[in-house]
Amino acid sequence: MRINVTRSSMPDFEEYCAEIRDLWDSHWLTNNGAKHIALENALQEYLQSSHVELFTNGHLALEAAIAALHLKGEVITTPFSFASTTHAIVRKGLTPVFCDVKPDGTMDADRLEALINEKTCAILPVHVYGHLCDVEKIQQIADRHQLPVIYDAAHAFGVKKNGVSAATFGVMSMFSFHATKVFNTIEGGAIATSSEELARELRLERNFGITGPEDVVSVGGNAKMNEFQAAMGLCNLRRLADDIAGRKAVHERYMQHLSAIGGIALPEEQEGVESNYAYFPAVFESREVRDNVCAALLEEGIYARKYFYPLISDFECYPEHHNADVPVARRLADGVVTLPMYPDLPMEDVELICDVIRRVLAHE
Repeated sequence: MRINVTRSSMPDFEEYCAEIRDLWDSHWLTNNGAKHIALENALQEYLQSSHVELFTNGHLALEAAIAALHLKGEVITTPFSFASTTHAIVRKGLTPVFCDVKPDGTMDADRLEALINEKTCAILPVHVYGHLCDVEKIQQIADRHQLPVIYDAAHAFGVKKNGVSAATFGVMSMFSFHATKVFNTIEGGAIATSSEELARELRLERNFGITGPEDVVSVGGNAKMNEFQAAMGLCNLRRLADDIAGRKAVHERYMQHLSAIGGIALPEEQEGVESNYAYFPAVFESREVRDNVCAALLEEGIYARKYFYPLISDFECYPEHHNADVPVARRLADGVVTLPMYPDLPMEDVELICDVIRRVLAHE
């Protein structure tokens, strides 16, 4: 039986059918329908944010966030992320500058300030695997240089630091609600912000710059979330606490079986951070060992993922960045694999995965 790296959380079939039933009465399927409004309101409360603007996916949400700030110049980000992060910067006509990361994959704030120059217009750090960036230090640096911080929080939905939601850091935080995420709306995403002005800009970016039946005030795009997506979000939000608890149990079983094995670095808890257990990254000592582990897992029908490999700076489409000075990110990319993680992953499957890893490492 195939064991995938993740599996989409879904509500009971009857619950989802009940949630969408009134759409057959209203025939209102998009453009700020009742489900869309209800989900935005629910997420504002859950994320402790005065404004949550929904989008059809996280990538378009991130592009809208960048566009809302009317930026020009260079944006400091990291190469240890999904392609979307840098693609959004480049597609908005800006230049990415890559900062190295810490061993947990988040931006190394100690290396950030040296990259700031007169062309720098923003900082775009990435919360990775449910680990939060050093938000205090990054904000201090940003404030000194009067730069906005946009967080790619695709992995951080539901994460809190000292009781404060990850959605509250920076001027905006982007969340992905893709089917593989801790919380999903099938496809989807959102921007959280405390700024009414930025929220208005985001709404313009989402819907062609339209403000009324005969008024178009800016050149926006089309990134609206439809009612079926929003309905899935409303259902999945009800089960989120149970899903995170299930993920935590899987995480703890991995730690129980793998922590005594040499040659593998496992995720560490962050002080004061309430994790969502989005992923379980295991970092091996070399690319060769990592690849051997992946091959052995695949033989058992276990589909782990080299996430993130390669680095964005090594992508074919970014040849000018192939020599980026990011040694920690490069080491992580060469050694990391994310193991299967979802709330209802059977514990016997976790134990099988750990047995395969133990067997491979015993022969290295």
